[in-house]
Amino acid sequence: MRPAHLALAVLVAAVWGVNFTVIEIGLGHFPPLLFSALRFVAAAFPAVFLVGRPRVAWKWIVAVGLILGVAKFGLLFVAMDTGMPAGLSSLVLQIQAVFTAVIAFAVLGERPSRLGALGMAVALAGIAVAAVDEGTSGPLGAFALCIAAAACWGASNVLTRKAAPPDALNFMIWVSTVPVLPLLALSLLLEGPSRDLVALRTLDWQGAGTVLYVAWITTVFGFGAWGWLLRRHAASTVAPFSLLVPVFGMSSAAVFLGEPVSGLRWCAAVLLVAGVALTSLAPRRPTPVTHPEDVPAAKAAVGRS
Repeated sequence: MRPAHLALAVLVAAVWGVNFTVIEIGLGHFPPLLFSALRFVAAAFPAVFLVGRPRVAWKWIVAVGLILGVAKFGLLFVAMDTGMPAGLSSLVLQIQAVFTAVIAFAVLGERPSRLGALGMAVALAGIAVAAVDEGTSGPLGAFALCIAAAACWGASNVLTRKAAPPDALNFMIWVSTVPVLPLLALSLLLEGPSRDLVALRTLDWQGAGTVLYVAWITTVFGFGAWGWLLRRHAASTVAPFSLLVPVFGMSSAAVFLGEPVSGLRWCAAVLLVAGVALTSLAPRRPTPVTHPEDVPAAKAAVGRS
């Protein structure tokens, strides 16, 4: 990887890590579901008119939009609004790699190797340590919501893999159009129109800045740059840089929000990052072919992947 590409990969990880601190600040201005809806409004418009027509079937755009946009981000923002620290959120969400592997095994028949299975066990041990740490300092309900958000992220990863979009930025912008109305409806129903109106009427530069950061910097730039890197380098080369996200997330939360990082949390970080690295980078076992007549089809499928 060229030095410029290396720097871009690190920059994207930093942008995604700092994003959790920005979300925490934004939640001081907006109710969580309204904040999430505004994020997707800003990410989708006017960009959707500039990227051309979607390049995958609408069923994939709608499915990923609902699971990633409504479920994952809705749960994450509510979790952080109810007490989940920004730095810990950036760490715990990385368990999505384990959920992705488990769901891919169940849906796609992708069997993890022994090294991958070991990585899942190590990552789950890290989550257990993080849960113990959170149980002594914060609400476990918010921790559980963050785990659920990671599970939804894993499911959306598998759907995205099935969709196989040729242009990651085009796909993400079209996906961003889907959650807007459902999140606004949920906000009106659960958070109330009066609370939403107060947040919009008292909008200041800091609140607007948080929306623009999570929409344009995190979503449009982050996913666009990540997709650009993946088109030029092997996924095994690019993917490890995502392990830097919780490093930047916990560091930025400590610096800008004053979040303490306990010894248990550092232990959880080491276990979780190591487990995710093993899970993400371990080779997958090929799906076994049981019938001789299936061999040509299996070979063709491997050639297309």
